Amino acid sequence: MQYNTKKNTLVMPEYGRHVHNMISHAVSLKDKKTQQRCVESIISFMGQLNPHLRDVKAYTHKLWDHLHIMSNFQLNVESPYPKPEEKKLYEKPPKMNYPSNDIRFSYYGNTITSMIKKAIKMKDDQKEILTGMIANQMKKSYILFNKSSVDNNVIKQHLHQLSNGELKLSEDFVFIRSASVRQTSSKKHNAKKKNFKKRKSN
Repeated sequence: MQYNTKKNTLVMPEYGRHVHNMISHAVSLKDKKTQQRCVESIISFMGQLNPHLRDVKAYTHKLWDHLHIMSNFQLNVESPYPKPEEKKLYEKPPKMNYPSNDIRFSYYGNTITSMIKKAIKMKDDQKEILTGMIANQMKKSYILFNKSSVDNNVIKQHLHQLSNGELKLSEDFVFIRSASVRQTSSKKHNAKKKNFKKRKSN
């Protein structure tokens, strides 16, 4: 009896050792016609593993690619698709640059920054209304992140900094109360706890 740990490592374990053995057999065949028939039978068998996708064009292409990969690119048979390039499989993907957003105050996030840019382009009443909404949202974000109250002048100062002095609150603007923010947050938290307990009891 031979244990799997002593057998060759499977290139694509999801297809199982039986499929890998079939492909190894196909590679060993010298007669091209026999080899072609064998490979086509293997592709058909691989398709049966996911019958609902067997006739999908992209899926069939994937099967042929997997066949070549599992054969270590040793099969030279007729295929409806170009043979995949071995070197491309080992190429490292291009490095993705991490978004370099210059956020001065992390607790406000990108949404506030986007809203400020939009408000700057507005005029008159619309600009004033959106500026007030931004200021209140900034206060909510500050309180929820820092778990403490905040002086309204701090929010005004941050708004001035983030908008480079382009946005100003009207003289009669009234900020949302800190207690109101904490109360709303507490209600949401308690509601989540109740829902969790209900699910747990069910």
